[in-house]
Amino acid sequence: MQQNSLIAPIIVAIGVIIAAVAFAMVTTLLQSADSGADLRLTRLEAAFDAEAGQRARLEAEIGTLKADLARLRDDMSLLANRAPVATSTEVAIPTTGSDGLSAGEDEQHQPETEALTEQMKAARERFNKGITQPRNKTMLALLGRPREDLGTDCRGITNPRLKGLVETRQIGPIKATMLKPALDSLERIFAKLKEDEPDIYAKLGTAGALCVRLIRGSASSVSNHSFGTAIDITLQGELDPFADGTMQIGLVILAEHFNDEGWYWGGGYNREDGMHFEVGEETLQKWVDEGLIPSQ
Repeated sequence: MQQNSLIAPIIVAIGVIIAAVAFAMVTTLLQSADSGADLRLTRLEAAFDAEAGQRARLEAEIGTLKADLARLRDDMSLLANRAPVATSTEVAIPTTGSDGLSAGEDEQHQPETEALTEQMKAARERFNKGITQPRNKTMLALLGRPREDLGTDCRGITNPRLKGLVETRQIGPIKATMLKPALDSLERIFAKLKEDEPDIYAKLGTAGALCVRLIRGSASSVSNHSFGTAIDITLQGELDPFADGTMQIGLVILAEHFNDEGWYWGGGYNREDGMHFEVGEETLQKWVDEGLIPSQ
């Protein structure tokens, strides 16, 4: 009987011991599992941070490449937008005016009168303030497509809305074919120039204005010369070199007069086109609002 009475407590004791050992083992295993999980999580977080950093660097590089591509496209567009040298019916040979200046004018403008085509570097930030360079989409939205069949050769405007506004007019020393509001604006510019800078006025010429065509190298982008709102100006019959870092002094002076009338000067492009002048977006919108150009 005594032996039977001891069996039960012994079994209980053994069970307690086994339970304690099992609890200890499970606890150890759980702690090991938690430690391993924490380690894996830390490694995953480190890997994620590394990937995020690499992605940020790649995105920055992509942004830089996109900006470079946009600048290249802009430069190509500017170069292609230059009007071809006009024929003899479009280009007037500039006549030389009086060389005499009053004492005040002579003191103020002696360098310009001696060499109007001398090259100089211009402070671009001085020009085109508050004037937006006319973008292709804006021109099409405000003026419409100048004609349906476009190529790389110069053609005329067939759009009935614009065709009725096209005129060829002698303005001072030059003859130009453009939209009537642009010619009216050009007359005001030249009248002020004749009064303020008669030496520059007398030596004005043009390398072309209206020329309906695509931008060379593009199958869809329309040259801004296609709308009759852009003109290339020469001085003493000389073309200003494209994108050489300098502009003719006379064109820099002339740019202020064009800016006053709301025209954008090509000297402000990333790669300057000092001889190019085009009506700014704000002025075009104003002409449409005032009914000078019929709305679409």
